[in-house]
Amino acid sequence: MTHEELFEKALEDVKKYDPNPDEELLRALIANYAIVFRNADSAYVACGQKDELERVKKNFLLNKLKVDLTDEEMDRLLEEVCKAIQGRKLRATFYYLLTKKLGRRDAFV
Repeated sequence: MTHEELFEKALEDVKKYDPNPDEELLRALIANYAIVFRNADSAYVACGQKDELERVKKNFLLNKLKVDLTDEEMDRLLEEVCKAIQGRKLRATFYYLLTKKLGRRDAFV
């Protein structure tokens, strides 16, 4: 799947939750995480798996977005996004929504 195909797939999904998506941010997320988004095992976030949410917390929230939140605040944020996304949680959409909620567009664009 090309970057453009990944972008189009993610854009269609993101539009379910953000009617006026930040396409520049989404393209930047695709560029940064294309390998992860292409892999069938990592293309979706498994909200029911605690270890998966811990990885998102450590690798994305703390290491990439450099958030200054408590564990409880991060857990609440992850739960909020897990509940907001209906059905399978496309990782690109999940990361997009986290980035937007935290106002951390500057981490990518």
